[in-house]
Amino acid sequence: MILSALGFALMSACVKYVSTYGIPVFEIVAARALVSLIISYLDVKRKRISVWGNNRPLLLVRGTVGTLALMCVYYSVTTLPLAEATILQYVHPVFTALLGVLFLKERVQSSTMVCIAFCLAGLMVMVQPSMSSSVAYDLPLFSVMTALIGAMGSSIAYVIVRKLSQTEDSSVIIFYFPLVALPTSIFLMWDEFVWPSLYLTLILVLVGVFTQIGQYGLTKAMQTQAAGKASAYSYIQIVFSALLGVWLFNEIPSFWTYLGGSLIVTGALINVFGSKMLKPFKRAA
Repeated sequence: MILSALGFALMSACVKYVSTYGIPVFEIVAARALVSLIISYLDVKRKRISVWGNNRPLLLVRGTVGTLALMCVYYSVTTLPLAEATILQYVHPVFTALLGVLFLKERVQSSTMVCIAFCLAGLMVMVQPSMSSSVAYDLPLFSVMTALIGAMGSSIAYVIVRKLSQTEDSSVIIFYFPLVALPTSIFLMWDEFVWPSLYLTLILVLVGVFTQIGQYGLTKAMQTQAAGKASAYSYIQIVFSALLGVWLFNEIPSFWTYLGGSLIVTGALINVFGSKMLKPFKRAA
């Protein structure tokens, strides 16, 4: 999970880095999708299974939702400090819980309700100063909303993946994301294409490579550890992103980021460990 967190943090740093050279978001998405398409296609062929899967309509929906979510995430990374953009992605348990209630008829546990309260409080702490002209703190609200839409899209994709996992191989599910993302991003970037230098091309390739490293570490961790214990370590990505932000982009997180981020991470960890963390409070009551 530490390898996974580092991989995803480096991926975000590469996205932000190439954007400072004028490479548009859709072009970055296309580059990442091209690398992922090649790797995932080879993986499916290695398993000697059909690349098209069984439930093609739902696979296409998963690819479409994942593409839109990634575009929003990459936009937020290019317009927000790395630490803030990463923290906002961890609001996704709120959306996942709501989607589970609406579409999967799942019951919301008390730990999830506490998580939602902490996440919303942390979000308000991070965003509220931007609404006050008396506070010298600038966090673009449009970028914050885009990041939240990306988190919601990721939650929708997660719910769909849970459904698809009953009938589809994981490699096929992964393959459908770049299958949709590549032509979509090429179409959207057509008039804004910027021919990258050899150096920037290498960084764009690294976006896809670091993504695969992150996914590989995540998969291995889930196979060898309990999901809750493994997921807890994913939050070290925020630390990696903050350090990369300071080192590469001279981004110093504000007090509001520390406070709001702490609330969001606390809520997310309560959601991961569930009733175990709330048991002492229940006994006291």
